[in-house]
Amino acid sequence: MIEVNLSSGEKLNFEDDVFPETFLDKFGVDKEKILALRVNNEICPIYKKIDINSYVEPVMLNSTEGSAIYRRSLCFVLATASHNIFPQKRLLVGHSLGHGYYYTIDGYGSTNQEELSQDDIDKLKKEMKRLIDENLTIKQNRISYSDAVKLFENLNLVETRRQLNFTCPSKFIVNTLENFSDLYFGPLVLKTGVLKVFDIIKYNEGFLLRFPSTEKPEQLSKFEDIPKLFNIYKEYKQWGKRLNVTSVAALNELVSNRKTKEFIDITEMLQARQIAKIADSISNAKDVRMVLMAGPSSSGKTTSSKKLALQLRCLGYTPRVVELDTYYVDRSRTPRDEKGEYDYECLEALDVEQLNKDLIDMFQGKEVAMPSYNFKEGKRFYTGKTIKLEKNDILVMEGIHGLNDKLTPLIPREQKFKIYLSALTQLNLDDHNRIPTSDNRLIRRIVRDSQFRGKSAAETIKMWPSVQRGERLYIFPFQDKADAMLNTALDYELAVLKVFAQPLLRRVSPLEKEYAEADRLIRFLNAFCQIPVTDVPGQSILREFVGGSEFKY
Repeated sequence: MIEVNLSSGEKLNFEDDVFPETFLDKFGVDKEKILALRVNNEICPIYKKIDINSYVEPVMLNSTEGSAIYRRSLCFVLATASHNIFPQKRLLVGHSLGHGYYYTIDGYGSTNQEELSQDDIDKLKKEMKRLIDENLTIKQNRISYSDAVKLFENLNLVETRRQLNFTCPSKFIVNTLENFSDLYFGPLVLKTGVLKVFDIIKYNEGFLLRFPSTEKPEQLSKFEDIPKLFNIYKEYKQWGKRLNVTSVAALNELVSNRKTKEFIDITEMLQARQIAKIADSISNAKDVRMVLMAGPSSSGKTTSSKKLALQLRCLGYTPRVVELDTYYVDRSRTPRDEKGEYDYECLEALDVEQLNKDLIDMFQGKEVAMPSYNFKEGKRFYTGKTIKLEKNDILVMEGIHGLNDKLTPLIPREQKFKIYLSALTQLNLDDHNRIPTSDNRLIRRIVRDSQFRGKSAAETIKMWPSVQRGERLYIFPFQDKADAMLNTALDYELAVLKVFAQPLLRRVSPLEKEYAEADRLIRFLNAFCQIPVTDVPGQSILREFVGGSEFKY
């Protein structure tokens, strides 16, 4: 007998394996809006058999997991539509922009036409709409390794085929829609008919596939362009193409051929060069007395501020680094979110009044006692460290609220230089699977929290939605106000972080809600060949997370 306990409270017993489709109507919700199931805290497609005693919950469209499944499935429908409309050309996924993904079609065009036309975009959109309106079934097939090789070669999925040289199981599960098949690192919807909310708009040399937000799954939000951020990504993508390293398979080839040393050096040098350019911009600006660096969690703000300080020293400044994290209020005063959890991301979690008092005193030439913060105990303390600004001193301050003028309302705008940091890797997993910036940062944070804050992977994963909520509210709205943007991603870093992260993720139990996310990240990291931490330079941003930095924190 197989016992199935539903989240609705009902208990079901079956004499043999059971397909979940037979009891979807027993959850007490609209079964048409169930995108997948959480079975013993593992996210599973609706069509996967249950063959063990299980606790089962529906995954709805307005959940984090449901939203991810919706986006992933929509991407698959786009890939199928592109294969049908442009069978001889390669669809390539890029980075996210707003609630959308940027795509290009490699080699598209001719002598008289170098980019997609609006007519081409309309054809793609029409074909996607057909695939969705017909409510087709997305099938899963189990095929052999040799058949997978032939399949992806025939479909011209170059990077997907290339990755098979490093991921070599005897059989693969592929998703199929009409005559197109592809690999995806997570479940898809059963029927295309649920994917009605989307749009395709022409953008730059390609287009954006737009999808709804998790909070409002029934509608598309207004598109807000961020050209500065897009140009940063475009610049790094062109750099990757010049080095012929634009995919995980290309990175894995470097690892296999023991040629990562030069790539690591070039990657670090490129980042150092970008920081040097920003330092030059600060030097050329008039009246600047403080530099404010902001970015989402684990974007490398602390190390970036120290590396920028070194570049400013080369230009004759004496930088004084202040970390906003040290101005957290004591935990007894920390605000709570709507779930009753501590909200460390809101501006009110910082002692803004004390910060501004200290800044005014500094700019008046007074000596100021600098605070420290104990994250385990949630208390501020003082060690006797002080700062007194001299004539050539410039203040460098980093933290998630750095771009918000409400943080420093008493400092004139012309005295502030704002920098936005983001970890935008230009690598893709393969042709149609991108590496989300948030995944890169989450893995960084899991490793750092374990190394320096005594947190388990489950604890970090549990608080991540709150962190992301804070980013949406308090960081992303201000990114276009920055005077400069810095990409802190290192294209080799996930191959290093894998060594640290996977053992931590494997300790997350199936009895914990966070198991689904831990399992997904383990499978994601399996795509990377390992790079030893000994290859990471001592001043690398990556050292902020794995330890062994030459900087003092």
